[in-house]
Amino acid sequence: MINKIFQSLVRSYTFRTGRAISLYKLVCHPRGVEYTEFLRRHGGFHSIGEGSVVLTTTVVTNPAYVRIGKNSILSTCTLIGHDASAPLLGRAYGLKLDSVGKIDIRDNVFIGYGAIVLQGVTIGPNAIVAAGSVVTKDVAEGDIVGGVPARPIGRVEDYVKKLHEQTRQLPWADLIEQREGGYDPKLEPELLRRRLSHFYGPSAGVEGA
Repeated sequence: MINKIFQSLVRSYTFRTGRAISLYKLVCHPRGVEYTEFLRRHGGFHSIGEGSVVLTTTVVTNPAYVRIGKNSILSTCTLIGHDASAPLLGRAYGLKLDSVGKIDIRDNVFIGYGAIVLQGVTIGPNAIVAAGSVVTKDVAEGDIVGGVPARPIGRVEDYVKKLHEQTRQLPWADLIEQREGGYDPKLEPELLRRRLSHFYGPSAGVEGA
């Protein structure tokens, strides 16, 4: 009870003031939806669209230049809005240099784990950046990109069709049909049990539930 009260106090203070962010993350363990709402209020982004999610592990160096559209997800990725070598080189060569740019993430974009997006890039809409990619150029609408540097490796519409067919064959397909969004706490225990049973056998499913 005391822990929940403390969490509530920390959450309320952080949402009201924009301070104690590290403590908020440590104590409250906010899920992406809650943390994204905090970023809308205090994160300094140009804008974050409805239904988008930014995980607490995402790093954004220059949020003022970042626009995120609707229904997009930023996993544990990094957005770098400037080239920090510019002032160093300026001093070395006796010049005044600057290198900064926008990062424009359109609607329905997924950016995977460990991906790095550099300045001056527009992604999507309806695009996927694969895990571990380094995005140096615009990602066209509907493209899946991957690699270093990231290049087109597929189309989202084809991937959606493949996922749909695979999902229909899963032993827990009926639960996915019932689920609202990507996570439903009411269905999660049974979903976990069926998955473990499918992966490791019936006894593992029971033990892991």
